[in-house]
Amino acid sequence: MPKKPELDLDRFMPYRLSVLTNRVSSAIARHYSQRFNLSIPEWRVIAVLGQSPGLSAREVAERSAMDKVQVSRAVASLLAAKRLTRQAHASDGRMAHLSLSARGRAIYEEVVPLALGLERRLLSVLTASEQKMLDQLLTKLSAGDLN
Repeated sequence: MPKKPELDLDRFMPYRLSVLTNRVSSAIARHYSQRFNLSIPEWRVIAVLGQSPGLSAREVAERSAMDKVQVSRAVASLLAAKRLTRQAHASDGRMAHLSLSARGRAIYEEVVPLALGLERRLLSVLTASEQKMLDQLLTKLSAGDLN
């Protein structure tokens, strides 16, 4: 009888990536959650719109790989806190373009150096060539078909 495949989580790449992602997100969140009263999904929305203003909530969800409900809740919260602005789409009233307000931009400008510093600390255990290879591998994995 063939041996049943076993799942060793300590060696299962999707699990390891998920754990690392959660650790990194939590570390960044410790810096901004209390200071700015932001959740992880709210920060991700701010980060996406800081780089690409004028996206719709659907586009933010696609770019961040977040669930539409998470994005919707984060957007509603950020709008209520006046950290985002919403402008109706010219030809499609159901869609709106989102951008950071002055408050949202100020938060973005403060948190980005913290996030980049954390990235530097995380990558500091790798050589320059390992960092380049990691970047190439992540790009390659991200382009892979998971459907």
